Amino acid sequence: MFRRTVWLGQFRTMGSYIAVSLVLFLAGIVAGTSTPGLDAYMNSQIEGIREIAKAVNDTSNPTLMMFLVIFFNNAIKAALVIYLGFIFGLFPVFFMVLNGLIIGYLIHNYAVTYGGAEAFEIVVRGILPHGIIEIPVLIIAAAYGLKSGSYAFRFIGQIFAKDEKLSHEAGQYVRATVPIVIGVAVLLLAASLIESIITPIVIGK
Repeated sequence: MFRRTVWLGQFRTMGSYIAVSLVLFLAGIVAGTSTPGLDAYMNSQIEGIREIAKAVNDTSNPTLMMFLVIFFNNAIKAALVIYLGFIFGLFPVFFMVLNGLIIGYLIHNYAVTYGGAEAFEIVVRGILPHGIIEIPVLIIAAAYGLKSGSYAFRFIGQIFAKDEKLSHEAGQYVRATVPIVIGVAVLLLAASLIESIITPIVIGK
């Protein structure tokens, strides 16, 4: 299951999926900064985040609780992105666009309210320290989710043309995702530590 040659071989085939995942994320950012009529939906998403943050701050150890919330939220979502991707890749597409939308919307509104320089500073100080790890990891997870979706379409294609090797190939792919999920979790652990401990210090909170 954890043979290095298997999962490395799988990872070498991921270039196009990583590119699509990145494009979806960037498209979400652009849409978040430029699409009118998003206020109600985005505010509902942001309000949910604020409620979680408030609940965390009310605990006896907010830093530890924030770390746990961030880590488990991201790690569980990353695993779901990969395996729910088998539902025709819909979940990873939604996940990457939504994350891009939220980031783009927040940056745009911060720039409108406080100016471009302040928005740039909050990106560098508030997002970059953990985002430099977290964002690429989530892009890779979504890329695997998109590849999972490609297998769903290929299995449907078997209705018209049988592919005897497809089941074996799909099984090998699923086994190769196990070390990927473990690696993603480890990297998200590091990103969560930075976001819950270092980022508040950097932004002065």
